[in-house]
Amino acid sequence: MKRNFSISGMPDFSPFEKRRREYILSKVKEQFLLFGFSSIQTASMTKSTSSYGEAADKLIFNILKSGNYFTKLKENYNNRETGSSDLLNLKDIDFTSLISDKSLRYDLTIPFAKYVAEHQSEITFPFKRYEIGSVWRADRPQKGRLREFTQCDADIIGDSSLWLEVDLLDLMNSIFRSLGLNDLLIKINNRKILEGIWIEGKGSSVGSFSSFCIIIDKIDKIGIERVGELLLDAGYQEDFIQMMQELFLFEGSFLDKKEYLLGKINQDNQILLKGLDELSFVIGKSSSVNNLIFDLSLARGLDYYTGAIFEVVSYGSANSLAGGGRYDNLTEKYDLRGVSGVGVSFGLDRLYLEMDELNLFDDKINNNLDVLFINFGEKESIVSQSYISELRSCGKSAELYPSNLKISKQMSYADKRGAKFVVIIGEEEINLELLTVKNMNTGKQDRLSMLEFIKLLNHEE
Repeated sequence: MKRNFSISGMPDFSPFEKRRREYILSKVKEQFLLFGFSSIQTASMTKSTSSYGEAADKLIFNILKSGNYFTKLKENYNNRETGSSDLLNLKDIDFTSLISDKSLRYDLTIPFAKYVAEHQSEITFPFKRYEIGSVWRADRPQKGRLREFTQCDADIIGDSSLWLEVDLLDLMNSIFRSLGLNDLLIKINNRKILEGIWIEGKGSSVGSFSSFCIIIDKIDKIGIERVGELLLDAGYQEDFIQMMQELFLFEGSFLDKKEYLLGKINQDNQILLKGLDELSFVIGKSSSVNNLIFDLSLARGLDYYTGAIFEVVSYGSANSLAGGGRYDNLTEKYDLRGVSGVGVSFGLDRLYLEMDELNLFDDKINNNLDVLFINFGEKESIVSQSYISELRSCGKSAELYPSNLKISKQMSYADKRGAKFVVIIGEEEINLELLTVKNMNTGKQDRLSMLEFIKLLNHEE
């Protein structure tokens, strides 16, 4: 019986999977660089922060403090046993902060804000940065949702121009096109529009705008009827909820939805009007972006978004492949004010799943060995090793099978490794200074000089 030593939601990756992941990353990095982004690297561990909102903060992996942090609790217990009046009120203790002041990073955006604040004197603004790295969330593992996963982030910070949103939408479109992912939907909305709607129905007995967005963000997962029930439980009036549902269900172009929305909302709602103006600009200047739609139900559950928000999904799936938006106040907690930014994050693991399901990985990606040399013994191996060194200097991957085993076993190994060619060097090949080369795809076998073989390898690329 196979034993599982891994932690659920924190996968290991085989060489086969790693090659495919590296292929995706190469395409993403290529586009990041073409769009003028520079790479940085931030720490995997960060000081604990409450920057994401109530729902997201619950998913942060906190790290235990080193040292005996339970001392006070032990003393409190002993004092209680002895009847001492020197007691701690356990109700007043924040146990999380008592035992932890650090956490694994939840995303790459908050660490980026910290980086900008700490290095502001060295940065040329607007600053275009990308970062690719692991993040951790204490979520329930399922398909497309892991506890440890890789994000590929691109952010532009230091300017409030809406042209930055246009640039990021173009970047998203280019990355998906380079990966062959064309059947996608890019949803866009603006937090100011949602806030304007919330103002219409908030009254005095409902929760915060943040809690409102958390509820709206669940539409794709639990449906519009259940969201309506949650809003009712939160204190919103039935007529407001009905209006919300009508807005979310209305179909049409951006202009159609805009006109319909304005017919439902108070015309003096300035924050909503500002959000619509911003969105009109971004959508109007993004005509080259495929499948861009205005989705009023898009909320993005994180607290730090203040303007445009976007999310990419495949048709028929609720899983997001990428998402992001505008944030105006993210660096304030690090004492850097008045710095606006906008960013997008791609989920490598979900991109992998999507491409795998659509059979978009080229077979060439699976081959990481160009040439395997058969081992016939010490004399032949010495000659083979000199050829291997020459091939490697030409940028070709080559290796010698380490042991002189049956040729059938060595050929089987070459096949499993995905080697493109097998080279046989025996006594006759040594005397003639030639190589017997077998194409593993076609089965064809030829006797070639080293120069001819290198030309053949170059032609195969």
